[in-house]
Amino acid sequence: MTGREHGPALRTAVEAAERALEVGRANEAEELLRAALDADPSSARALRTGLFGVRDIEVRGMLATAWRMRGRYRHAELLLSSTLAAAESATGSSSPTVAWLCNEWGVLGKYTGDFEAARGRYLRALEIYEEAFGPDHDTVAMVCHNLGGLAHARGDARGGEPWAARSVEIRTRLHGPDHVLTALDAAAWAALLEGCGRLEEAEGRLRQALAVFQDVFGPDSYDVAVTLHNLAAVQHRRGELDTAGSSYTDALRLKEHLLGTDHPDLAPTLVNLAAVSEARGDLGRSRALYARVVELLHRRVHATHPTLSAARGALNRLAVQGD
Repeated sequence: MTGREHGPALRTAVEAAERALEVGRANEAEELLRAALDADPSSARALRTGLFGVRDIEVRGMLATAWRMRGRYRHAELLLSSTLAAAESATGSSSPTVAWLCNEWGVLGKYTGDFEAARGRYLRALEIYEEAFGPDHDTVAMVCHNLGGLAHARGDARGGEPWAARSVEIRTRLHGPDHVLTALDAAAWAALLEGCGRLEEAEGRLRQALAVFQDVFGPDSYDVAVTLHNLAAVQHRRGELDTAGSSYTDALRLKEHLLGTDHPDLAPTLVNLAAVSEARGDLGRSRALYARVVELLHRRVHATHPTLSAARGALNRLAVQGD
């Protein structure tokens, strides 16, 4: 967030929308932001004239975040493109507002598979934040976390692990080891540790983070679902197929409950569950799960996205095998 001033009604709506986004209630955040924009005369003028102030830029950036969280990737990308251009004009090319929007667009690129562009936007945000706030600031930790997550999405665990480690080091210095921000970064680091084969360390950090998430957010939160998925990945890597299958299923059910059954963020859990089913010899279920991944992703992400490519490759491989 940019921390700018708003009129009372819009400020209240923005604060409520920010809280909704933090706990994954993107639909609620979108409704709040849309209602506030409709009711605010200056926002209506900005839409007519194309001259956006910092207030309007912040609200539009948050709306793009809500759309990304809802899986409306194309809508979010179009809004971020126009909003970043407006921010550069209104605040300068090296402002924290621009850095925030670059980071948000980077997150979107991770999900759509636009990896190189996402990396460039993250690095631009990091440079701005380090110049504005120094190397040991929450915004710097946030971008380091995201650079690690981007490397994980690309299958480059070794390249991402130092970024994730740096984010945890910063958060621990700022907030202590048991803070929720530290736990979020530690859980992301653990996913990269799993990819590096450091399974015991990954599991320990995941279980510590899970306890924090359950205490802070309750048992039915998105961060709990992601952590359950990552614990399943550790079990999967160990060859504990029955346990991993059960854990992936628990993560999938919680994601479906929180996001709906047509959200693209189900795909990583579905593709891993499909791989477990294939390894256990249940080829019919495996095919159905891979096909569901393709259906969820093929209109929403780049054709080379690794999860989509993995599902299509598996379907081609299984097509020549019998049940």
